[in-house]
Amino acid sequence: MLAKTFKGLEQVLAQELIELGANDVLIERRAVSFKGDKALMYRANLCLRTAIRVLVPIKEASLRLPKGKNGKPEDQVYEIVKTIDWSRYMTADTAFAIDATVYSELFRNSLFVTYRVKDAIVDYWKEKAGKRPNVNTENPDIRVNLHVGNDKLTISLDSSGESLHKRGYRVANTEAPINEVLAAGMLLMAGWKGQTDFYDPMCGSGTLPIEAALIARNIAPGVFRKSFAFEKWPDFDADLWSDIYNDDSQEREFKHKIYGSDASFFAIQQAAKNVKAAGVTHDVELRQIRMEELNPAPLTPNPLIVINPPYGERLASNKDMEDLYGKMGTALKHHFTGATAWIISSNVAAMKCIGLKPSKKMRLLNGELDCQFNCYELFQGKRNEAHLHS
Repeated sequence: MLAKTFKGLEQVLAQELIELGANDVLIERRAVSFKGDKALMYRANLCLRTAIRVLVPIKEASLRLPKGKNGKPEDQVYEIVKTIDWSRYMTADTAFAIDATVYSELFRNSLFVTYRVKDAIVDYWKEKAGKRPNVNTENPDIRVNLHVGNDKLTISLDSSGESLHKRGYRVANTEAPINEVLAAGMLLMAGWKGQTDFYDPMCGSGTLPIEAALIARNIAPGVFRKSFAFEKWPDFDADLWSDIYNDDSQEREFKHKIYGSDASFFAIQQAAKNVKAAGVTHDVELRQIRMEELNPAPLTPNPLIVINPPYGERLASNKDMEDLYGKMGTALKHHFTGATAWIISSNVAAMKCIGLKPSKKMRLLNGELDCQFNCYELFQGKRNEAHLHS
């Protein structure tokens, strides 16, 4: 199988798969390949926090064309796809959709390759059953994934359906909320397991506090979803899925608190709706307040702070952003001594205005934006003094 993710989260996803009991875990480009049985495939969809989708390859082939022939690579794709025994995965009445990812100089237009895959499946059924299955891009019974990397073709079944970042708890939005998979990945990279208090002083619609609560209690992120694609497969085992879905034996107690705050009243209203939908109101405390005015009570030992501030991609001037990041750095120094803070941003110039030296730097993608994800240890006094006392 292949679990797809965002650039920079591959290592975190690999660790998640190992903990789920996957075998032969191998990191690839924005993906992790692994081996396991049907139960693991079900668990992967339900439990993985940093996967976008889980694919099950059914055919791999090379697209090297014979020398001296004018054969078109898309026709070769057609022939390969038509050799698959589609009766194992669908019937002539099954509505299907095709997703394509093409990184290859063999093809100028990935859409044309998608059409040839569709033609191959339709022609297979016209010859076998005398009728053609329908294509349904909105709500298909089966999703076929086509991946071409250079000259390597892989045809897979998509076991997830809608992207796994669509957890099902998001009922309200603010502008440009952080993707749930990225939020969970950042928390896991920061070492979050619910071992202390957690702060997000720019929480927007509440994604980071909610994902932090789900991790702290070890609640599977997929429990809120209405369905997964594998539930429509011919070999779907309803009893096995029911056992896996209803197993809450891995959930754990959380004795600390998660604090989300934001300067925007609207953001806090939206966050409250999402927190309620995720069932984590007991763990997450929300408050409307500017970060520089936030003066938390005496901190529990080494709380974790994760911040996704505005990057200034829209309208704010560089000066506004630099001021904002400067205030953020000051607030961290004065009010969060002893904490560990992680900040993500694509605005490198503004990041320098935080006025703190990062102890770790990671690279992540937020949508199309290349971001730094920096860790700051908020020691008392000067850094070298803190080392002397530790």
